[in-house]
Amino acid sequence: MTPEKLTQLSTPFSVLAAGILIAGAVLWNNGGPNTQVAAGMPNQPQGAPQPSGDLEAMSPITDDDHIRGNPNAPVKIVEYSDTECPFCKAFHATLQKAAQEYGNDVAWVYRHFPLDQLHSKARKEAVALECATDQGGPSSPLGTSNDAFWRYADRWFELTPSNDKTDIATVLPQIAKEIGLDGSAFATCLKSGKFDAHIEDNVQNAQATGGNGTPWSIVVTQSGKKYPLSGAQPYASVKQLIDLALQEK
Repeated sequence: MTPEKLTQLSTPFSVLAAGILIAGAVLWNNGGPNTQVAAGMPNQPQGAPQPSGDLEAMSPITDDDHIRGNPNAPVKIVEYSDTECPFCKAFHATLQKAAQEYGNDVAWVYRHFPLDQLHSKARKEAVALECATDQGGPSSPLGTSNDAFWRYADRWFELTPSNDKTDIATVLPQIAKEIGLDGSAFATCLKSGKFDAHIEDNVQNAQATGGNGTPWSIVVTQSGKKYPLSGAQPYASVKQLIDLALQEK
């Protein structure tokens, strides 16, 4: 049965079938340690291979999060991402597509998960995303803080090649200028350390929930049930999981 036909089913069997299909692409949590259902799945996350943790340790989604879409959407995808991870770069485009297709039914929540042992520049880049956020607001031409964040993040993943190949001394301020940030304020923010604790909190929370590599995502249903999603899964797999989550009440 093709994924296209599967998504057209509306019987209880379709929910079971979708769950079986998704099991080959995600990690399933049964209230205890997460276990990898299928080895060798495409686009494995960068970092350590075997996640373990508790999805219920995920920090609650609040107004302080970076949320694309409807904050009250019945399905939320919480992504822990590394700006230098090539899989994160690919997955960013995948979630952009999901956000566009599902509209108000899905919210995308971005959190930081720089893998310092692999990407020495990623934590500084996470600071840059937060410094872009810092310049948004009611009177800002950039729009809200949330708008400013997503403008910077989208341009970052569109422009840069991943794996520490970017000259951040040049590119960080370049993107800031492109999207209309105040360059002086942005440079001051980068050196301030004001977001260091926030970024580290994101990292610690990613690890507590079972994230050992990036991208690491958690899909949250309207009822609060959580599905782990490991790696840059193809859009078809992500869509199947979203459709399953939308059926959870």
